[in-house]
Amino acid sequence: MYDKFPRIGLTERLGQQDMSLDIADAYVHGRNAMIEAGVGIGKSFAYLIPGLLINQISRQPVIIATSSIQLSEQIHKDLRFIGSRLGFTSVRSVVGKGMGQYACRYRAAELLKPDAAASPLTALAERIVNYGIDERADIKGGVSDAVWSGVNVNDCKFEQCHYRTTCSFYEMRAKINAGAGDMDFIIVNQDLLIRDLIKKKEGTKGLITERPALIVIDEAHNLEAKVRDAGTLEFTFRGTSRLLDDALQILFRQSADKGLMAQFKFVKRCAGDIFRQIEADLLHTAKQDNDRIRISEITGVPLQRGAQVLKEFSLSLSVLTSRREREIDNAFEAINGLIDLFDVLAGLTDSYLVWASNTRGESTVSICPKGISQFLKYTLFNGKTSVILTSATLCQTGDTLEEQYAYLTESLGYRGEYMERQPSPFDYDNHTMMYIAKDVPYYNHTNREAYLEAAYKEMLRLCNLTDGRTLVLFSAKEDMKYIHKKLSTEKLNWALHVQREGSSQDGVIAEFRGSKGVLLSTGVFWEGVNIEGSDLSQLIVFRLPFPVPSDPVYEYKASLAENPLKEVFVPDMLLRLRQGTGRLVRSESDLGVLSILDSRLSADARKDYRDKVLGALPFKKVTEDYRVLEKFVQDKGIHLKS
Repeated sequence: MYDKFPRIGLTERLGQQDMSLDIADAYVHGRNAMIEAGVGIGKSFAYLIPGLLINQISRQPVIIATSSIQLSEQIHKDLRFIGSRLGFTSVRSVVGKGMGQYACRYRAAELLKPDAAASPLTALAERIVNYGIDERADIKGGVSDAVWSGVNVNDCKFEQCHYRTTCSFYEMRAKINAGAGDMDFIIVNQDLLIRDLIKKKEGTKGLITERPALIVIDEAHNLEAKVRDAGTLEFTFRGTSRLLDDALQILFRQSADKGLMAQFKFVKRCAGDIFRQIEADLLHTAKQDNDRIRISEITGVPLQRGAQVLKEFSLSLSVLTSRREREIDNAFEAINGLIDLFDVLAGLTDSYLVWASNTRGESTVSICPKGISQFLKYTLFNGKTSVILTSATLCQTGDTLEEQYAYLTESLGYRGEYMERQPSPFDYDNHTMMYIAKDVPYYNHTNREAYLEAAYKEMLRLCNLTDGRTLVLFSAKEDMKYIHKKLSTEKLNWALHVQREGSSQDGVIAEFRGSKGVLLSTGVFWEGVNIEGSDLSQLIVFRLPFPVPSDPVYEYKASLAENPLKEVFVPDMLLRLRQGTGRLVRSESDLGVLSILDSRLSADARKDYRDKVLGALPFKKVTEDYRVLEKFVQDKGIHLKS
């Protein structure tokens, strides 16, 4: 395959070839492999090329799981490109996205009924019903989460829906569940893959094909968080009432037992009492809507009796046979989730983390399994199918490969081989410099204002140095809003942009490139964003992206560690920092400056993790002297707009 590269006009990259050989070797020997692939080696080709051959030999589909829609779409394009160049003429592939990305014609039609009240959704609903929109990505200029949630697929009727023959979601679900020989590549997000593993473990019908030839998980540094998210069950009073009504309807339809009504009313009363106590907790403790708080002991609610009644419902659902199999499965799954909630709140199990939050304006209680490594060990890394984990950031510092991959190995319950890291081919030594702002005070909650003021001034000076062309990464939305508000009142030499609500950021990236200005961002911009060339000449990390210590997940992980800072908080921060700083250099000719406005990293701060951070990042020219940085920017011509 690689011998054809010069003939078809493609560049040969040694790291890419080595990675392909490692994947082929793992497949041949039926093993799993973990491979860190630096920015620029072309890792999608590195796994697609052996994937094409494996699919051709086995006649079974290859599953590729990513952590973002943008990456899924890009891999789909790469597959088309490399497949046709290498002579694979008829590769059948599908991109499977989460339910929330698709428009629902059934829900849209409900909004357009003659007796329905007019709303801001009406125009959007009309376009969906008239086949103008199939997915969220079809909406030019984007749409807010609040509006989209009114028309997306959130509770599919599947076979019962008369719109199913023209529904992109229904068609996608059929394709990803295709039998061997019907589909070659199934590209899904990690959430969908995990949802499939959970369903198969619980004994219900899976979402994705039963027997893949190979599973490749790209951006695998996100897998732990994605598994936790997929395993997290969220409950609101409204949602709980609805699922109880649905289950009652199914059971009543089968048995017409009048006694069911009283039992369902009893469970609903218990749920009402639980949520009243949780609302009181949130009122007293939560400072912001997205705060996750501990729940105080639930009193005066017969939780064990409630769980017992729910278990009887679960048993009744499990023995039902009907054409509405999927509907029964969904109700069975929902009731079992509710049993887990009652057991957790009653203190009958300690295998879950539990917290309350005010999600989307509703009091919400969430439970999440503690032992995700055990789950992955038995459902994913069990030797039935070779699994390849890859990302540009899987490793920490360490003398051996085992030490370098250790943090993720432990977090994920990984079993398999460690492959040589394939470093980035880019010339960081000559093309980049890292600057640490040593005079900005440390950040903590008591001196937040002082930190933000000092960091703001330093940020202005740095943005002027490169004449804009700067991406600023924040780890807290509140910090970003504060800085945006201050900048909005200034007379600036460059255009100011701020990331938008919603999943697609293509519009704001295009505006940023066009103006060569400054873009303030958080969340999705830490990874997956690709801005080549001089439009992006500086990356500013506002604060080291340490996880919040009081977050229930990190509190739990810290409780298992001898040295939480060293074993949990620094490794986690490093994975995120390496992802973020990877946005700066995206091609062989890129030049740029990485500026970190966190003086905890300065030499004077004497933090144990300074050497770890500097060792993990590819930037070898490091300075804390602004004049040295200024000279570098001038010598390299970074200050000149092209």
